[in-house]
Amino acid sequence: VLMMKQLFRLPIEAGFQIASEVDKAGRAICLTTTREHAELKRDQIQAFGKDELVARCKGSMAALIEPAVE
Repeated sequence: VLMMKQLFRLPIEAGFQIASEVDKAGRAICLTTTREHAELKRDQIQAFGKDELVARCKGSMAALIEPAVE
């Protein structure tokens, strides 16, 4: 949730919704944007590090870039 707030400037509630979706489905869409911006955000997510508020967290989250479905 804090990563979503810091990297995507989302309100806590929106970050929580995305985190809940990841918990439930194993993945969530964080952003639809240009490829270059998506690559930047992917790199930032992977470099963010462990979530100190989640005891079972073992390290950075993974992030994938996929083409948008039209």
